[in-house]
Amino acid sequence: MLLATLAAAAALLILEQSQQSAGSTRLRVFIDCSSDDCHSDYLREEVEIVEYVRDRKDADVHVLITTAETGARGLEYTLAFIGQGALQGTDRTLTVTTHVTDSEDRIRRALESALTLGLLGYIAPERVPPELVVTADLGAPAPAGTPDTDPWKRWIFSLNGNGSIDSEESTSEEEWGLEIGADRITPEWKVTFGANFEQRREKFDLDEEEPLEVSTRSRELTGLVVRGLGEHWSAGVRGHLRSSTFDNIKLDVYLSPAVEWNFFPYSMYTRRQLRVLYGIGGDKFTYYEETLYGKTEETRARQELSVTYEQREPWGTLENRVEWSNYFPELSTYRVSVDAEADIRITRGLSFSIEASASRIRDQISLPKRDATDEEVLLRLRQLASDFEARLEFGITYQFGSRFAAIVNPRFGQ
Repeated sequence: MLLATLAAAAALLILEQSQQSAGSTRLRVFIDCSSDDCHSDYLREEVEIVEYVRDRKDADVHVLITTAETGARGLEYTLAFIGQGALQGTDRTLTVTTHVTDSEDRIRRALESALTLGLLGYIAPERVPPELVVTADLGAPAPAGTPDTDPWKRWIFSLNGNGSIDSEESTSEEEWGLEIGADRITPEWKVTFGANFEQRREKFDLDEEEPLEVSTRSRELTGLVVRGLGEHWSAGVRGHLRSSTFDNIKLDVYLSPAVEWNFFPYSMYTRRQLRVLYGIGGDKFTYYEETLYGKTEETRARQELSVTYEQREPWGTLENRVEWSNYFPELSTYRVSVDAEADIRITRGLSFSIEASASRIRDQISLPKRDATDEEVLLRLRQLASDFEARLEFGITYQFGSRFAAIVNPRFGQ
């Protein structure tokens, strides 16, 4: 009896949904955003003037949302409205810029306004529907601190400290970190400086007279200055000072000028980029222990060539990078790395994702001469000799059922 009742209720529900779907004449929209920062559930709940679908092929308008970090550590959202079917060719783009101090509610409301504004052009392209009501609030005038009166001259500073303590009866672990940043980003210049300090200490009670206590630490100061040279060229200087017990580096001083060419205009960064970068410079090393090459300090010239391709389209995303570097004049000390990530929509409801990376390693010049102890190997206290690194992840997703996806139900969490 219970099964029959449940079956009848399910049949009535399916019939009701099919009737609603068949009678719906509202604009069908597919929101495409892989990041949690775009608040897609909120947008579907608040912008109710359209019907949302879960597959792009069912949509009249495909809304592709991409994000990029601004110089002020906020986010720039780019909403690309892509018409499909009868609306093909009616594309437009809107941007929303948020500050790092903006509340989540303010960000969500800004995205809601942008989505509504972009969709209204499709709902009322030539005449206003009689049931449509629009209200607008432009808010208060721009506050003080605009570029002409900015006392900070576009400089943004950040400070982040973190720590953790984990303790059990026989083991304990402490981790401490500090990050400091200073950035100045303009359309022509990109200037960033950073500092990173990390320390980890572990203690093990092995029922011996003295517990085993080990620690690792790293320190790094980085800097980058880049000047834009038009829509395709950039030139800059990179450098760092770093120290790492894991890498057997007491001090590494690195400086390298570099030049970059983007086959696509930089203004298209939210959709596609193909960048080629070449840099040449040098490192001055001081080591904690004598290396495999019998060195306690040395100076090495170094060059680097990288090719990066990024693309995001309605059919999916591609991110690929190939990087080659070597200490010259010796050609034997080199490293080649390949990273690839793809998320492809194959057909209705079916998508495939793959993420892979591999490296050919021939540049471990800082390895200590002595053999690693068992503790150093098991606790990863120092870098070990390796000819390669490789990683592969993949997944297949298939969704089927109702094509509509407008309802958000927060009960019992997401």
